Amino acid sequence: MRILLSNDDGYFATGIEVLARALAAVAQVTVVAPERDRSGASNSLTLDRPLSLRCAANGFHYVNGTPTDCVHLAVTGMLDHLPDMVISGINHGANMGDDTIYSGTVAAATEGYLLGLPSIAISLASREGRHFDSAARVALQLVENFSRHPLDEAVLLNVNVPDLPYDQIQGLRVTRLGRRHKAEPVVKAISPRNEPIYWVGPPGAAADAGAGTDFHAVHNGWASVTPLQIDLTHTRQIDKVQAWLPL
Repeated sequence: MRILLSNDDGYFATGIEVLARALAAVAQVTVVAPERDRSGASNSLTLDRPLSLRCAANGFHYVNGTPTDCVHLAVTGMLDHLPDMVISGINHGANMGDDTIYSGTVAAATEGYLLGLPSIAISLASREGRHFDSAARVALQLVENFSRHPLDEAVLLNVNVPDLPYDQIQGLRVTRLGRRHKAEPVVKAISPRNEPIYWVGPPGAAADAGAGTDFHAVHNGWASVTPLQIDLTHTRQIDKVQAWLPL
């Protein structure tokens, strides 16, 4: 099996190193990741300048672009053979609920999915980052299961793993995305030049976090596995908007 591995934390991040090492036991792994932290880059492509591809001493490739750039470049131009799967992570921090809209981790996997490849985004759901090995073992489980029981269509999975020792994780649970409250206000500050500057505030707390959601699963010690789709059409509003439009 060939796996293309990327992330949004950068090619030097602990999570991608741990994951690459774990997956190497069952697959031929190629790492193509951003040259720096691109958290929150979402699905952006770099179209205003050329991209460069370099190789680090550990064999990881890195690109001066976004997570989406990395996967797009690798699949459509760099690799001699298509990968069997794209995996993005392990992200340092959760990507649950509304986070998936902004997440570069999810975006890298989404690009793989849009290119017709089974894709997984995997995140360690805490900022402490104590148990990347647990998330790597969950990823390995999913890869081995995919190898034994391949699905009949491309799939995009968003996986969040509690930051616990592996033997304390309850198991894997299929979930839906929850929702967060409105984000916290921006943080205002003054620059050294006495100009106002603003930091984007933290995400809001979980609002829709009941049973069946990714928030609920992770809070209760389960690794959440959420199948995602890309169709943003609000189908229930099609007839309403059609009736509202002028004749």
